[in-house]
Amino acid sequence: MPKKEGNLHAGHRSRVKEEFLRRGLDSFPEHRVLELLLFYAIPQGDTNELAHRLIERFGSLAGVLDASVEDLCTVSGVGEHTALLLRMIPGLCGRYVASRSSVSDIVDCSARVREVLEPYFFGARNEMVYLLCLDGKRKVLGVRKITEGSINAAEVTTRRITEEAVSLRASAVILAHNHISGLAIPSNEDCATTRYLKQVLEPIGIELLDHVVFCDDDMVSMKDSMVI
Repeated sequence: MPKKEGNLHAGHRSRVKEEFLRRGLDSFPEHRVLELLLFYAIPQGDTNELAHRLIERFGSLAGVLDASVEDLCTVSGVGEHTALLLRMIPGLCGRYVASRSSVSDIVDCSARVREVLEPYFFGARNEMVYLLCLDGKRKVLGVRKITEGSINAAEVTTRRITEEAVSLRASAVILAHNHISGLAIPSNEDCATTRYLKQVLEPIGIELLDHVVFCDDDMVSMKDSMVI
């Protein structure tokens, strides 16, 4: 007697899961990674075809995970539940990486700045500004989100930065923001804002050590670039 379709899918899912446990995701092509993830949003049925449709629609696994809930739902077979799961993955990955960074670590070079701050921009679709607050020994006191949008809202940004730094009793801070596209090169406005902020913080005993700009997998330090 031929196997029922449901049993065929169940057997396929078991094989995919077993392959993941044996070999990890590195051996999986992008559509297979997505297929495995979709198992947990769609309890029954063939998710392989849906994975192919999604990658065809958005170009890559990254494109799928960066797509909005609304755009994901335009693909046949994707409901709101599935779209929400996919949309959550980039933020979840960023939180995972951030949680592995100990807040007691000393930040004493650009490489450490990148290691601590890069997870906060993982999968970002908007420009965001974060403040890394340090004590006198350059130990991390905390990372605070200042704003989401343009860094050039100078009055609001400067006031918020000052409040957050003072609340954590920081002796030094590092400002970070991201560019959504292009290069991680500070603009003229970024440089002007940095110099202004440095002047504002100095009289209250807080040193602006650096301002870093992230874009995709790159980071530029204004301190290393001799901007400040």
